[in-house]
Amino acid sequence: MTNETLLGCRRELHIHLTNELLPFWTARTADYENGGFITHFDQYGHDSGEDEKSLIAQTRSIYTYASAHRAGYGGGALADLARHGVDYLLNRMWDVDYGGFYWMTNRRGDVLNRQKIVYGQSFAIYCLSEYTLATGDPRGVDYAQKVFDLLQKYASDTTYGGYFEMFERDWTLTGPGAAGGDRKTLDAHMHLMEAFTTLYECTRQPIHRRKLLEVIDLLVGKIMHPVYGTGVPQFWADWRVAPQIKFDVIWGWDRFTEDGVKREAEDNTSYGHNAEFAWLLLHAIDVLDIQPEKYRTSLQKAFSHAVDYGVDWEYGGVFVEGSHSGQVYDREKEFWQQAEVLIGFLDAYRLFSEEKYGKAYENVHRFVLDKMVNHGVGEWWPLMTRQGVPIWTHMSHSWKINYHTIRSMIQSIRRLDKLIDQSSSPE
Repeated sequence: MTNETLLGCRRELHIHLTNELLPFWTARTADYENGGFITHFDQYGHDSGEDEKSLIAQTRSIYTYASAHRAGYGGGALADLARHGVDYLLNRMWDVDYGGFYWMTNRRGDVLNRQKIVYGQSFAIYCLSEYTLATGDPRGVDYAQKVFDLLQKYASDTTYGGYFEMFERDWTLTGPGAAGGDRKTLDAHMHLMEAFTTLYECTRQPIHRRKLLEVIDLLVGKIMHPVYGTGVPQFWADWRVAPQIKFDVIWGWDRFTEDGVKREAEDNTSYGHNAEFAWLLLHAIDVLDIQPEKYRTSLQKAFSHAVDYGVDWEYGGVFVEGSHSGQVYDREKEFWQQAEVLIGFLDAYRLFSEEKYGKAYENVHRFVLDKMVNHGVGEWWPLMTRQGVPIWTHMSHSWKINYHTIRSMIQSIRRLDKLIDQSSSPE
């Protein structure tokens, strides 16, 4: 990638972030009547009216505004938005009797689902730690540590390691099967890694460092495929691979068959998850002050699989998923996967200095800016055909929020700046 290419990509991302993405959200999301954030918008950016505020959407929004403020955007307004979200999270979604955050409220703040789901609790740790790092408000890290302690008490599996994920309000484990009580997932453990990373960055407490290292060891040693280094979606409690099924309470819109079982249920991996895992691991070991060489093999396998099999060199972008050995199953283009591989491919290019990663970044960058961004509105289409025609058209709901898109722009710009500095420096 030439210096001219790097500067051009950075310029496009900065314009998109500051002129389209951030204005889309700051103009319409704060609910000044009930608190928290409105998170459901149609393809035109109009409030689509769903009467819910999910833990995922609220925490991801807090993270977005806090991290963007911390990165130097918004002139203070984003810190105010983050504080507005934290007020709602602590006042309306915290369970004062059993601890932890409820899964869902309606717009007014009445609780609709009292379950404690570790995926959501991880984002509470993540956003609240980021909020304190960004603003200095001690409430964030105080509640982040409370949730961390609850996970160690109730969710940690002391027999096989890792964390169970689906609990009732009182932290009683849910039933098996679609209730989710007998399974562990890549998704939750990967997001616990990012949450514990930011918590440790905030506190520098030894217990947070130790638990972060434990999650990293699980991801590298149990969750990623032993041969291909790719993410395996679901496991039984003892870390045997389990067929990937849809839970009763879900946090995404993955495509399953009518019986709730994923096609190729024991042999599928997400190109976006693999790139996201790798760059989050790189960030974690940077915060831990560990050299990347220790995890070089794991990083190389995850990044290279996404490039070698996931990139669509004909139409642009990255596919959804395929087999661990390389066959592509789903050639559609999903917004969050594009967002994560942008960051990941830049990290891989910086780490390995292989041109295939630079070319892959340029490919996805072009697809995103030319096809996936709904420029007339400012956000990204959620799901597209292989050729780049929208399939789903909403701009936001409880599962598609600002977290992936804005984080991708901020983190990609940061990496492009480092590459620009390197290319501009004398030998």
